[in-house]
Formats: sequence, structure tokens, C-alpha cells
Amino acid sequence: MSEPIYKRRIGDRKDGRLIRNYPPYNKLTPFVMKARNDASNYFSDSIEVTEIDRWLREKRSEGYKGMGMLHLFLAAYVRTVAYRPALNRFVSGQKVYARHEIEVLMTVKRALTDDSEETTIKAKFLPSDTVFDVYRKINEQIDEIKANDEANDTDKLATAFARFPRIIINAIIGTIKLLDYFGWLPQSILDASPFHGSMIITDLGSIGIPPIHHHLYNMGNLPLFLAFGAKRHTVELDASGRPVERKYIDFNVTTDERICDGFYHASSFKYLKYYLRNPRLLEAPPEKVIQDIF
Repeated sequence: MSEPIYKRRIGDRKDGRLIRNYPPYNKLTPFVMKARNDASNYFSDSIEVTEIDRWLREKRSEGYKGMGMLHLFLAAYVRTVAYRPALNRFVSGQKVYARHEIEVLMTVKRALTDDSEETTIKAKFLPSDTVFDVYRKINEQIDEIKANDEANDTDKLATAFARFPRIIINAIIGTIKLLDYFGWLPQSILDASPFHGSMIITDLGSIGIPPIHHHLYNMGNLPLFLAFGAKRHTVELDASGRPVERKYIDFNVTTDERICDGFYHASSFKYLKYYLRNPRLLEAPPEKVIQDIF
């Protein structure tokens, strides 16, 4: 699927193009809600996973070892962005931008122990990616981290900053924020930064706890945080009134309301749930990819 040719214009950033046709009211919201935490909306939902579990077992038996809810949430998000591109916008320098790429961040522990170090990975996806593309890309990143004791770019950036005294660190962070405000940060820092991307996701089901409501970071431009938890079992009545046991996964989403209106956000979450419930649709590329407004 070919990508449209876009020529960078004055006012665009390295990581996104300025949305020039944004309604005047929406253009003012970043001036009223200057910090990302000022503009955070919190959304909670759940998904019944009995049929999803059957599909995941089927894929694992076909050779997709370890395919789980993390891959499915990521694939459903990528597919949602293909049809709902405003979900991949961000606010920086009190302006709204359409991000060039889909960049997902997640924190990974090298081992599930208290003293194991954490690191952040950033995986890049295309709107045309299938669940198998997502599986391959995210697993390559995770496997590389767990197999390699060397620091990645994010770790190296943090280590370099941590060597300085507090007053110098504050000055460096202030300089980075100023450069970021005007879109002048080098691409190398944007690539290494754990605060710049489309979404950050955390799989709390892997450690057996429910999802948290996580804040957005005021630094950088991440507009969305998704957390999902462990499976929970409940007994419900079916259509004939008989008690049946069902399995659910709860998930929480924190969004930056300045990137699009509430109706668009709500509709996008319906898309997300639709693809979570119908994972077979994610096995093939989308019929089309919708471009964001200019």
C-alpha cells in the first residue's frame, strides 16, 4: 500500500505536520489547557475474551509463539488509527500536529525480579500493518532488549543526564523543553525520547493485576496512555436465563482532549473494541488508509 507523498512546509516538525485547517475553537484549547495533564480525559472499559482466547490459541498453534493480548491491543490500535487518524495527533508548542508515523512505547523489565532494570522500547508501525506485522515488530524489540545487556539509546540518554548535578539537569531539561516547543529537537533525541510518540501501553496482566489510570507526561508529546490488566472471571445470565461463566479484560485509556473532540474519541474507542472482538479482521491489511485533515 503506497504512502502519499508529502512535502514538508514551514511550521511543520520533524515528527509531524501542522494541521492548518483545525477549527478556530480547537486551535485555542492548547492555550487554555497548556499542560497535557490539564487536558487529560480518563476512559475505562472491558472486553469479553472467550472468543479472543480461542483465536489466540489458534494462532499460537500455527507458530506465533507467545501471541497474546498485548499484540492484539497494539494491532487493534494501529488499525483504528488507519481509519481514525486524528487519534495519532499531538500537541506541541501550543499547536496541533498530525504525526508522520505510528510510534508505540512500552516499558520492559529485562527479568521479572525486583532488582531487574527497566528500559523503554519504541516500535514503529504503518497504518497498513496486520496483526502479524505487529507481532513481528514488537517481538523483535522485546527479544533484543531481553537478550542484550547493553543499554539502548533511551538508557544512554538517561545515563548521560544522570551524571550531572541537579542544577545542570534542570537546565538541560529546560533547554530540551524550549527546543521541543519550537520543534528544534534533533531527530536523534526524538527517536530516543520515551516522552515522544503516538501511545504508551502497559500490560499489567503479565504481572496479574488490574489496569491503572496513568497520567500523561507534560514533557514531550505523548497523547495517549493505554493500560490493560489481568483476566477476571464473572458469572452472568445468558439469553435463556442460565448462569454462565465469562472472562473479561479491563482496560483504561488516558487521552489528551486537545487532539480531537469527545465524539471523535468515543467513536475511535468503538473502533478499537470492534477490532478486539473481531481479531480475524486484523489478519489482512485495511481496505484503505484515511489521511488526516490538512
